[in-house]
Amino acid sequence: MTLHAFVLHLARAEKRRANAHEVLASCGVEGEIWDAVDGAKLSEADIAEAYRPNLFEPKYPFALKTGEVGCFLSHRSIWQAIVDRELEAGLVFEDDASLDPDVFGRALALAQKHIDRFGYIQFQTRYTAGHEDVLETDGDLRLSVPRVSPVRATAQLISLAAAKRLVKKAQVFDRPVDTFVQSHWFTGQPVAVIYPSGVEAISESLDGSTIQGGKYSLSERLKREVSRTVYRRKIERYSRDSKTLSSAATETRK
Repeated sequence: MTLHAFVLHLARAEKRRANAHEVLASCGVEGEIWDAVDGAKLSEADIAEAYRPNLFEPKYPFALKTGEVGCFLSHRSIWQAIVDRELEAGLVFEDDASLDPDVFGRALALAQKHIDRFGYIQFQTRYTAGHEDVLETDGDLRLSVPRVSPVRATAQLISLAAAKRLVKKAQVFDRPVDTFVQSHWFTGQPVAVIYPSGVEAISESLDGSTIQGGKYSLSERLKREVSRTVYRRKIERYSRDSKTLSSAATETRK
């Protein structure tokens, strides 16, 4: 399988530039540094064209920050590039990734074996508890399809078919990109996970998140936490009832 790597990098995030090049050099795949969309430079018209609240259930309870809009547009542009170039698969990193080349090499080989079946395989940076269908193990590496897909977009392998599916569903969006990808009942695209994967997120040791959060009062923080808890419970229910996940689970048993 011929792969191409994309490392998303925001030009003004100068403290991450060297790390972005290190990720590209150590991933073992030919590729490029991909210019991320700077949400701070988006006009109101740019945002209105892409962002529409309350598109599907469960409704996302928070308004997106401009940085989150930019992040989504950045990932969508790579999905579109995979489609336009007719790549077999794209290996996509964010610029705060850090790789253990030996472990990641094994994880990537495992992902390549199954990418045609599952389309979207995350290289997870942390263990997530919960129900999962385990497809294959390689030593301590574990490839599975979790019922509730983890929310993180540090590193992933995406097939051409999956990229087409995601682009079609993401012409407009109402939630952050990792939460969108999690919504397999809407996208029709299941998410498989490899953990451990040899990938670590090191944003705090670089310059922190490039998506700046707002400052909230105590009452606002409490309200947001309640809304987040309710939303997560709804995600669990929609994930459990997802026909997309049922199909993916059937695939793991073949």
